[in-house]
Amino acid sequence: MKKILYISFFLVSFIATSQTALYNSGNMQLHGNAELGFHTNLINESTFETTSGLVGFYGDNPIQIQGFIAPILFDAEVFLTNNMFLSTPVNISNNLDFIEGNILSSLNNQVVYLNFLDNAFFTGENDASKVTGFAAITNKTFFSFPVGDQAQLRPLMLESDSNNELAICAYLRQNPENPSAISESFNLEERVRNIGAITDKEFWILQGDVPSTVTLSWNPQSDLINLGNTVEDIILVGWSKASQLWTVIGNTAFSGDLNQGFLVSEKFIPSDYAAITFGTVPLPLDTFPVNNPTLGNYFVSPNGDGTNDVLIIDNLDEVESNNLQIYNRFGQKVFEMDNYSDEFNGFSNQNNLVINKSQGLPEGVYFYIVTLFDLELSYQGFLFLDK
Repeated sequence: MKKILYISFFLVSFIATSQTALYNSGNMQLHGNAELGFHTNLINESTFETTSGLVGFYGDNPIQIQGFIAPILFDAEVFLTNNMFLSTPVNISNNLDFIEGNILSSLNNQVVYLNFLDNAFFTGENDASKVTGFAAITNKTFFSFPVGDQAQLRPLMLESDSNNELAICAYLRQNPENPSAISESFNLEERVRNIGAITDKEFWILQGDVPSTVTLSWNPQSDLINLGNTVEDIILVGWSKASQLWTVIGNTAFSGDLNQGFLVSEKFIPSDYAAITFGTVPLPLDTFPVNNPTLGNYFVSPNGDGTNDVLIIDNLDEVESNNLQIYNRFGQKVFEMDNYSDEFNGFSNQNNLVINKSQGLPEGVYFYIVTLFDLELSYQGFLFLDK
């Protein structure tokens, strides 16, 4: 009989749960092509490091991994109909095969995770088998975290400037403003002005100290169709730990439509943010430049007939910070107003003209400039004033 284990352990039984457990208090190892299958809990209080061989977790009952020492598994596979629960970190040094069942850990405890070391990888991840707690990496620059919730895989792809000493990631299909799985919350109304709206459907937690970009996808359950007007509106936003506000992380690329697609973020330091998710540019940015690529020319005839009595620039009143200036053909400013909303009716509000302001401006062609400060946009054109 091949000797495959050097261990000091015993099998204990939990009376409250009628669940047995393998208790390791010695030095557990696997050699060669050895295989060890768990159908019960593991309580690891000493070294459990495999440099070869396969450790599998099988059965119809949930399995828990507990203890003060994190085991290091070379190859592992999970085939559990009722999932695996981590109360201590588990390290993978080569390959983890997701067959069936999720690997769970507390989303309120960021020091318990499934950790993929240096050259470790995984296979078989799917909607029914993934990490529904925290996944982690050690000494990696590029990785796709196989995270999700109970129903779906929602991976996050991380690409960093250099090796991450440690980076962790989790996905929550919960409202960031009132998540049930974590004690922290992120008020969706506490955001910088250049964010229009933020999804209340999902968010990710990503921590790491190396400048990185992420790739995130969305699907119909993300419900972005009710968040933005076009896919161009969608941006990555993050809850800044420093300012305690949602701020823009931004995108370098995107593809798809509001029903299904993905984005690639700008570079950022993940640990600067407590949560990241999808947001939109503010509604005026969504609609105004698209609907008004140029404002064109206007006709104003303030004769009281109810038609063209004032200068109306569609949707301009929806832009919080704007400025309208009107000049005559000699370059004299005849009208200026911040936050314009259909006030110009042919009369000047400036004091630099010889003519009497009460008589109104003479008919003719005038030149206008519209500035949208928040958008850093400027429009210009002509208007004809008919008396």
